[in-house]
Amino acid sequence: MILRDYRPEDFARLCELDRLCFPPGIAYTTEEMRLYIGDHRAFTIVAESPEREVVGFLIARLDIGRLPRERAGVRIGHLVTIDVHPDWQGRGIGTLLLREAERRLRHAGARAIVLETAVDNLRAIRFYAKHGYMVLRRLKGYYLGEKDAWRLMKALEPVKAHRPSAQVSEGEKSRDEQQHEKE
Repeated sequence: MILRDYRPEDFARLCELDRLCFPPGIAYTTEEMRLYIGDHRAFTIVAESPEREVVGFLIARLDIGRLPRERAGVRIGHLVTIDVHPDWQGRGIGTLLLREAERRLRHAGARAIVLETAVDNLRAIRFYAKHGYMVLRRLKGYYLGEKDAWRLMKALEPVKAHRPSAQVSEGEKSRDEQQHEKE
């Protein structure tokens, strides 16, 4: 499986996949997809089969928001959608997409990721629970003012800064530089 960034020629296929994965009212319209993909805070990751067929994708964005028990706004990732063609589900593609999104959001400074899923989408709820997502609250009438959703969240571990093993004085060479000169 190949993960890559979205390209404009993927747009029609991503719209088709979203309609295959979600019922009307939950699937995004073409215009909504255009807005989410084009959002300057968002990124879209595409999953391609070895035969170069687009079989899945994920859209996520970096927002500023509040976490439970936090007073100030912090960077929070928002998972807009994750779609895998029904014929390709259960093969780990969703997990690959989710891990890559988590990695990117963590490196962008996100402290957590939030998402919404329909309360009756048991497969998605199990998938996210398996990956450490917890229910925050129920959103009444989230879909079309009729269908409820769960808001889920996962805290992200901060990226640890690399700390050199020894201080290097000005004019001295680091161990890496010395090793490089020997080679």
